[in-house]
Amino acid sequence: MTNLLGEFLGTMTLTAFGCGVVANAVLKETKGNSAGWVHICWGWAFSVMMGIYVAGAFGAPEGDINPAVTLFKFLTGIAGYTFIQAIFTMIAQFAGGIAGGTIVYLLYSNHWAVTEDKGLKLAVFGTGPARRDLRANCLTEVIATFFLIMGIMCIVRGDAGSLTPFLIGGLIFVLGSAMGGPTGYSMNPARDMGPRIAHALLPIPGKGDNDWQYGIMVASLGPVIGAVIAVLAFTLAGF
Repeated sequence: MTNLLGEFLGTMTLTAFGCGVVANAVLKETKGNSAGWVHICWGWAFSVMMGIYVAGAFGAPEGDINPAVTLFKFLTGIAGYTFIQAIFTMIAQFAGGIAGGTIVYLLYSNHWAVTEDKGLKLAVFGTGPARRDLRANCLTEVIATFFLIMGIMCIVRGDAGSLTPFLIGGLIFVLGSAMGGPTGYSMNPARDMGPRIAHALLPIPGKGDNDWQYGIMVASLGPVIGAVIAVLAFTLAGF
């Protein structure tokens, strides 16, 4: 039970901070309006770092805060998850994503009505493509997620101890800087679909479509495929 609480709160922290960074950059009349891509990359890096620290502090030592990472660990047996444990861990992560998205809605409640662009409102909650091509976009997410998992495993294997979340945050920054341009680097179904569900449910003034097709086919399926490829690669390498 404590593992589930930790994964829930860790993912909630991840999305509250990360989606909040995007809201500050894109919503009208905020202090950080037009802060830019580097601001978003740094923000997400430290959001992931704090999410992992929070998860660990509240009883989830794995600190996955990402169903793709949990899936990788389940399929490889690294964390010793049973099937049921893996499923409930993922559910907790998605619930945390919904909670984090809701917190951002409340934080920026005074800025939704003045922001006319429906796409920008959705961008606060879910990722989107720079140029829409679902196959190319999905491939980007597959590659980015593979490098995410490879990077995490190498950092953990290096036995960095309490610095591990900080180093993973650095990994997130370089992934966003190098591979985030085409799709906004979801790499995490709970990070995208959790807040996207919140966007669908919340009474956001002037909101538009939720773009479920992209959320499912790219932002969620891409990371899952990337995790499965990572399982195959790491198994063949005997890692």
